[in-house]
Amino acid sequence: MPSLSLSYSKDQTFLIPKGEWCIWDLGKSYQTLQNIDLKNGKSRHVIIDLSEILKIDTGGATFLLLIKKRLEDQKFFVTFKNGAKEILQIINLVHHYPLTLDTPKKQSSFFFFISKLGEATLNLYSLSLQLISFFGQVILTLIQSLKTRSSFRLTSFCSHLQDVGVNALPIIGLISFLIGVVLAYQGITQLKRFGAEIFTVNLLALGILREVGILITAIVVAGRSGSAFTAQIGTMVLNEEVDAMQTMGLNPVNVLVIPRIMALMIALPLLTFFSDIIGLLGGAFMTHTLMDLSYVQFIEQLKLAIVPKTFWVGMIKSPFFAFLIGLVGCFEGLKVSGSAESIGQHTTKSVVEAIFLVIVADAGFSVLFSYLGI
Repeated sequence: MPSLSLSYSKDQTFLIPKGEWCIWDLGKSYQTLQNIDLKNGKSRHVIIDLSEILKIDTGGATFLLLIKKRLEDQKFFVTFKNGAKEILQIINLVHHYPLTLDTPKKQSSFFFFISKLGEATLNLYSLSLQLISFFGQVILTLIQSLKTRSSFRLTSFCSHLQDVGVNALPIIGLISFLIGVVLAYQGITQLKRFGAEIFTVNLLALGILREVGILITAIVVAGRSGSAFTAQIGTMVLNEEVDAMQTMGLNPVNVLVIPRIMALMIALPLLTFFSDIIGLLGGAFMTHTLMDLSYVQFIEQLKLAIVPKTFWVGMIKSPFFAFLIGLVGCFEGLKVSGSAESIGQHTTKSVVEAIFLVIVADAGFSVLFSYLGI
């Protein structure tokens, strides 16, 4: 263990390091070695006597030089003496090539924000280019697949159709029913002030058929099926199954992506129709409970509230939303690399990006329909 002892003479103060001055021992004695008190010495001349050092490395030499510098800052004159040749060589080496730790400059919060914003913008730009490129690849492969029907994976398509369609009915139905109940309750509560509770049916019809039904369905499908696509394809990438397909001359986009996207584009309109019906049933149940409005009266008011285009506005969106969800889910799955942690990261990205694109697309459709007067 390293140690320091002090001795005094009339004209000089002696600082005597003892033992092995190696980096792994210095940590244990750091605080003790730092607390050097030379107040009892009358001389301003300090001699560091190296004769009793048994072993030293660059860590110990650095520490001795730090002690020397600290004493010199206190106006002491410090010299090394009686050191073995090897010890003095190490100290001189460290003295001439000191280890300097550059303290990172503190960046202002404004410039930090700007740099992060720029980084995020570049990442978004790069992601957009990759997604557009993948979109083009999918479209070309889809056209080729439709031209040569023998290359279309019917078995895979049917399997995914069941997964994303039939198996999603319970959760879609439950959420849609509850949304219908909530919308009806809120509508009745607000319209009751004006004695216009009957127009709750109009609110339900327009809200569910035009916006809520398709949006809720698309978001649930993005979280359920989009994430599943990413995880499934990502696992295949990690297991090198995708590489094996390419080695066998198979196109991964045709084998893995097209059946999933086609299944979604067929299933989502059907799920949207189912969601609309169940949502209206939830609204009818709540209006019957709170307003004592019979189901026949509900249907009659519903006929007055909607026209065919009200229904088709929501249905037209569904294939586009399905394509976006499937595209993003498969795109993020093919980007997986490295480890299982990557699957989790890309699955999260897949859900967030799909929901974001669905909402952006819905906003675009709203502007378009408003411009067309629909």
